[in-house]
Amino acid sequence: MSPSPSPSPSPSPSPSPQSTTGQSPYRAAVAALAGTSIEWYDFYAFATAAAIVFNDVFFPPDMSPYLRTLSAFATFAVGFLLRPLGGIVFGHIGDRVGRKKTLVITLVMMGVASFAIGLLPTYAQVGALAPILLIVLRLVQGIAIGGEWGGAVLIAVENAPRGKAAFFGSFAQLGSSVGALLSTGAFSLMNLFGHDAFMDWGWRVPFLASAVLVIVGLVVRVKLEESPVMEEVRREQHAKDGEEETRLPVVEVFQKAWRTVLIGVFALATATGGYYVVTSFLLSYGTGDLHLSESMLLNGLTLAAFLELLVTPWLSWLADRVGSHKVVIAGLVGVVVLALPQFMVLGTGSVFLIWLMMLAMRLVMSALYGPIASILVEGFAPHVRYTGISLSYQICNMIFGGLAPLAAVSLAAAAGGHYWPPAAMLMAISAIGIVCTARLHRLGRTQAGTRPRTPAAREAVPTAT
Repeated sequence: MSPSPSPSPSPSPSPSPQSTTGQSPYRAAVAALAGTSIEWYDFYAFATAAAIVFNDVFFPPDMSPYLRTLSAFATFAVGFLLRPLGGIVFGHIGDRVGRKKTLVITLVMMGVASFAIGLLPTYAQVGALAPILLIVLRLVQGIAIGGEWGGAVLIAVENAPRGKAAFFGSFAQLGSSVGALLSTGAFSLMNLFGHDAFMDWGWRVPFLASAVLVIVGLVVRVKLEESPVMEEVRREQHAKDGEEETRLPVVEVFQKAWRTVLIGVFALATATGGYYVVTSFLLSYGTGDLHLSESMLLNGLTLAAFLELLVTPWLSWLADRVGSHKVVIAGLVGVVVLALPQFMVLGTGSVFLIWLMMLAMRLVMSALYGPIASILVEGFAPHVRYTGISLSYQICNMIFGGLAPLAAVSLAAAAGGHYWPPAAMLMAISAIGIVCTARLHRLGRTQAGTRPRTPAAREAVPTAT
């Protein structure tokens, strides 16, 4: 699926990634974690504000409450539409210019857009211009986050010592949990000032505070050196200048690796769409249909987020030893087994059982996050890798991240408020994910076995096991 590279130079002693670049794999992992934490903080801050603030602040008061709420969530949804575009644009830059520079650009874009949201005028001040500006800034966020995940994963995995790709790759995913906790904490803190103060100015503070976080993230990322794999790609591109036509990375991916992209989309479906089913839909179903305490469910989800933060690195460490695909498939099997009980216990009203199932579900889903990155990375040739994994991840998010919660709500409504159709949907996409993960692993092994590598590249990128 990848283009045939030029012959490798004669074998020579393989330098370690550290000796090749002078960069610690832990520094690269921390840089990935810092950046994704900040970008996901901004992303979740928008989601939280869309749920509780934007309907009153950015839309006309004479509009029905239902339409204002729907409009506020629509501003959140538009960010998903441009994520594949962000994957293409920044994938191209990352594959041609470098991972480091691309990650700096995405971080600045996300930070500037978030800070600007904190300064936006309200509908009462400028009328229809207010929601228009909000949507424009949201689109900028969507493009930026579209290029973030792929680069963060690569900067961590491509600097990882051999045999530790899953562990170091998991640091990029941890940013989602850290960002969610920081965002929730910031809004909870502002709520302490009272409802009127929160609606007047308090909701702006989390967005404005992102400027401080962005500065911290930039300090970390600017000090990074380029990954050894990217340095090797640059040397190969320089050697080929003028010798053959160079295709755009996105064109080459769709021509030669479109099957890998498609398989990656479905392998990631439970990690993206499934996450929203067991969080957003569960919260909506529990409070709306079963009239459970909102704070009880939110506290349970917060505990689950802490558990995810703790166990994801450990499960990724385990994946490096027993095989990434085995850990991911085990996690998907766990989701299939727990899907029905996850929603069944809601009817009991027992806080203990509900929290226990939330923790159990998040434990098995945590097996998907870190290890899947190392499998996906090996499915693409190094010179189109940023574009390939970004397309898989962002197309998956656009389809399953945006539609899974809506599909779950629609299925439950069609079944008269029963939970089993959404649970069956979760089981189905997880079963498909098992097949696609196994296939993705085989593609990665084939790719690694047929792609000649220079000594530096062989040492720098661990083969997914």
